[in-house]
Amino acid sequence: MTVAQFDAVIVGSGFGGLCAAVRLKQAGIDNFVILEKDAQFGGTWQVNTYPGCAVDIPSHVYAFSFAPNPNWTRRLASQAELLDYTRAIVRDFGLAPHLRLGVAYQGAQFEEEGGCWSLRTSAGPLRARCVVSALGAMSRAAIPALPGIEHFTGTAFHSSRWNHDVDLRGKRVAVIGNGASAIQFIPRIAPIVARLDVYQRTAQWIVPRHDRAIGPRERALLKKFAPMRLLYRAFNYTLYEINAPLYVHVPRLFRLAQLVGRRHLRRQVADPQLRRQLTPDYTMGCKRVLVMSDYYPALTRPNVGLVTSAVSEVRAASIVAADGSERAVDVLIYATGFHVGHAPGAIEVRGRGGKRLFEHDQDCYKGCTVAGFPNYFTVTGPNSGLGHNSMIYMIESSVNYVVEAIKAIRARGLHSVEVKEEVQRDFVAKVQRKLRGTIWNSGCKSWYLDARGRNYAAWPGFTFTYRWATRRFDIGNYVVR
Repeated sequence: MTVAQFDAVIVGSGFGGLCAAVRLKQAGIDNFVILEKDAQFGGTWQVNTYPGCAVDIPSHVYAFSFAPNPNWTRRLASQAELLDYTRAIVRDFGLAPHLRLGVAYQGAQFEEEGGCWSLRTSAGPLRARCVVSALGAMSRAAIPALPGIEHFTGTAFHSSRWNHDVDLRGKRVAVIGNGASAIQFIPRIAPIVARLDVYQRTAQWIVPRHDRAIGPRERALLKKFAPMRLLYRAFNYTLYEINAPLYVHVPRLFRLAQLVGRRHLRRQVADPQLRRQLTPDYTMGCKRVLVMSDYYPALTRPNVGLVTSAVSEVRAASIVAADGSERAVDVLIYATGFHVGHAPGAIEVRGRGGKRLFEHDQDCYKGCTVAGFPNYFTVTGPNSGLGHNSMIYMIESSVNYVVEAIKAIRARGLHSVEVKEEVQRDFVAKVQRKLRGTIWNSGCKSWYLDARGRNYAAWPGFTFTYRWATRRFDIGNYVVR
């Protein structure tokens, strides 16, 4: 059997994968495919279809610089509009022929003799000079092992795999978790369910959601006048970027920002006991700051209850809390986030000498590549995330670096490039030193930290410093064969 061979295989068709595909085509590299395990492309915005799903960063900066969209209808775009945007990217940049939908990436092995990757997929083997992993940090749902869940006779699903066949009207619903997705869908389902119990492990800092409609006249102006569109994008970028010092340089200032969150809570929740339950006991910014204006009012509805006692047991039609209370349940919804520490999950990737990516992928150089894995690149890997601005900016920076590396491999006819271990070690150590005094490392438990307390997620600086770090492919820091 002849195995198809490509210059690059991109894994994932979300914003990261689509950006890599566009940039490869613009670089004159057309021999690549995009693997997508689902039947449709779009990543996060194709998978997450729960009620109220939307972005919390202004739409005009949550778009590629090379593909501005003057037609956003809201300041903070909905899931449907964001998915439409990915469709426009595929259409306008001719990516459809490169998509392999319904094809799961199952593993890869580096062939040292030929300098290629042998990939296993659900549709058969592939070979590629380079692999670009754009799986995304939030692609694997985290579902807790609740005691007794196997006895539950109702319906259960994760918010990222919303079951639209289930009619929630008149049902008794339990939501496990109160994070970014929960605060968006709870206000939507609270008015229609018979009873809603929200199981909260940790109170969240929530600030008002400053959203608004973008009318036809404003959209027409943004479409007609490109300088105005650029200025609007720059304004929104700067508005959010000035928050970076709070996270990185002077986290104590977040105590002032907490006043906004406390005032928001005080204005929307009159009951002092409920207000105490909803007041966080950690410094704002240590966990992701949430943005929503109708979550608190939803919790004050007579058919909604906040449960701050942990789940002790799940029974056939009820949940028992650690305080001994039992509540009837028809539908259980997990809003418990994602496994973000190791994006490939069970996918086995073996590099030079059989080295396993699972054991080394958090020691990543510039969030893009790992020593021992030649020609294997990641879009926004470890320590290239952020809490204050658009990830699209970081994605473009990461992709620029990766594509420059692939161009160098092709232009020079190289067998492989592999970051030097000492270069990677020094880079990781420098990043961890800078993270020590940041808000993310201030003591609370969050998805930014691994089980050892090491911050593997955040970039310790302004987004433009990451853009500077990835502005060119520094081949001198690589073992070149």
